[in-house]
Amino acid sequence: MTQFTAEDFKNGQILVFDKPLEWTSFQLVNKVRWLIRKNCGIKKIKVGHAGTLDPLATGILVICTGKFTKKIPELQGQEKEYTGTFTFGETTPSYDLETEVDKTFPTEHLTEEKIKKATAQFTGEIEQYPPVFSALKKDGKRLYEYARKGKEVKIDPRKVTISSFELTQIQLPKVDFKVTCSKGTYIRSLAHDFGKALESGAHLSALRRTKSGNFHIENALDLETFIEMLPKKES
Repeated sequence: MTQFTAEDFKNGQILVFDKPLEWTSFQLVNKVRWLIRKNCGIKKIKVGHAGTLDPLATGILVICTGKFTKKIPELQGQEKEYTGTFTFGETTPSYDLETEVDKTFPTEHLTEEKIKKATAQFTGEIEQYPPVFSALKKDGKRLYEYARKGKEVKIDPRKVTISSFELTQIQLPKVDFKVTCSKGTYIRSLAHDFGKALESGAHLSALRRTKSGNFHIENALDLETFIEMLPKKES
């Protein structure tokens, strides 16, 4: 097992974590920074992540330390792969399970053939509206700040690229998927738009980031393993 030193973190490390469910990306970055400072006796160390994951998602969160925080823009731009589940027949304001179901829709007309055929509309370069419950900024405020106060805000669509969209299991109302996509793609928006295209409603009920650039989930760290790799303080 790799053993890190204080100098390693200052010179720069790329750490690939498996973000726990219900943690924000910011919480994990803060925890990693605190552990490095505590175990390495460093007062100040730069630590940042290369691409947010929602609290209800798990999987790869790439964290950079020290001089390697300069690599964050390049790492953010890399292609990502996700697996997860869409639930049909219901929508939520946040497009996932962060908020309660607000509308229900019929699903009787949905067939496996129709669902599979609809994936073609969402492959290649597409226009996508980010969810109102997102951390994107508008006039200096996060979109979710407006959404939580019930304020309407105009959101512009953005172009994203979905290079593959595969359905791995269909057991209505649940559909499992695997998606490979560009930076800036919202899988929650894909769930919402996919439901609309099938004349039903849908929301994202599970999400896991399995690849980010050349980083694979199989090689990701959990916090317990990371702690073992830190210097041991002499008692």
